[in-house]
Amino acid sequence: MKGGNSKSDSRNSKLAVNKKPTKASKAAGKDPNKPKRPASAFFVFMEDFRQTYKKDNPNNKSVAAVGKAGGEKWKSLSDSEKAPYVAKADKRKVEYEKTMKAYNKKLEEGPKEDEESDKSVSEVSEEEDADDKSDEEEDD
Repeated sequence: MKGGNSKSDSRNSKLAVNKKPTKASKAAGKDPNKPKRPASAFFVFMEDFRQTYKKDNPNNKSVAAVGKAGGEKWKSLSDSEKAPYVAKADKRKVEYEKTMKAYNKKLEEGPKEDEESDKSVSEVSEEEDADDKSDEEEDD
């Protein structure tokens, strides 16, 4: 082709323009010490249901089949049958709220003086070295 772009060049240029942030970049901002959210009543129910389903169907290895059977069973339960699972979920939610308050309070206080920051000593020294090199380049 004379002076034209190939198909692969035009595809790559279109893809580069519409690039969205990846999940990895979002996950980097998460704190591993943050408490996990509590399970809903359905998931509390599923914890028990999985055990009974595995006993009744030991040859079934399909996660989808267990989930589907659990969903159907949950829909067929009356409100009075769901009540113990709702109570457990509420109890877990209260505990979660307490731990979140403690977690948020700890975040507001900031790191203690005795504790080291997340950066290791080598990372800090590497950053200082990089700063020194950039200062030298500016002087030249």
